[in-house]
Amino acid sequence: MTGDVASRAVLDKAARENFPVAPRILPRAWRQDLMAVYGFARLVDDIGDGDLADGGRPDAVRLGLPAEAAGDRPTMLDAFEADLHRVFDGTPRHPLLLELRPTVRKHRLTPEPFLGLIAANRQDQVVSRYATYGDLLAYCELSANPVGRLVLSITGTSTPERVRRSDAVCTALQIVEHLQDVAEDLGRDRVYLPQEDMKLFSVDEADLAAPSAGEKVRELVAFEAGRARDLLGEGGALVRSVRGRLRLLLAGFVGGGRAALRAVENAGYDVLSGSPKATKPVLLREVGSTLRREG
Repeated sequence: MTGDVASRAVLDKAARENFPVAPRILPRAWRQDLMAVYGFARLVDDIGDGDLADGGRPDAVRLGLPAEAAGDRPTMLDAFEADLHRVFDGTPRHPLLLELRPTVRKHRLTPEPFLGLIAANRQDQVVSRYATYGDLLAYCELSANPVGRLVLSITGTSTPERVRRSDAVCTALQIVEHLQDVAEDLGRDRVYLPQEDMKLFSVDEADLAAPSAGEKVRELVAFEAGRARDLLGEGGALVRSVRGRLRLLLAGFVGGGRAALRAVENAGYDVLSGSPKATKPVLLREVGSTLRREG
């Protein structure tokens, strides 16, 4: 993979995900392809969140923009999309997109899932609240589900039924991440808890800004966690639909989501005093449990 320092910093974030991105149990070629896709997904999220190293100035220059354009997220996303198209019909400028090009060609990937991830980050610039759970699911269709579809394409296992199950798992993982990051997201003026659910549990944004979660917030978080748990249950059949090392990878995704939910539960659903994260032993136990459950 790339030795570029800023790009390396993006890839290093894989270790902080709720699930193993490209574990060493996988064939080397798969690991390289999965990390190439992860690099794209992580970079576009960092552009959309304003989380790039050195204020994003090196990345702006790599994308053909003046360094001062780094603070203009829509402009950065436009330039990133233009560079993505060069992956398919030219030579991209950004090192992480150069890394992606062999993966795209080898597996004959199409632009659509990558464009979906960019669209989700564009949406983040203009939409900061979601009225209904259905609205949130539509966002997850852009922000999370394309990643699972790319994994299936890279491993040559994509079928309509597997895509449906994968979408359930990816949406669940996105919801869990939102629950872990309620306080951080509010600091960015974003709330991913559906407004209709906040009203149902008599929670307002002042409650989310508290240093710790009160009873109503905990009940709301538990409700949303239950939805994520149900989605993981629906997607669990994806694990038993495949064999070999791919089965271990997919169990890692599902088990990682379950381990993160366990951490939220163990925190008493208080996601405001800190972001609950699963420990490695808990993650391994949940992956093993998923393999047994979906055997």
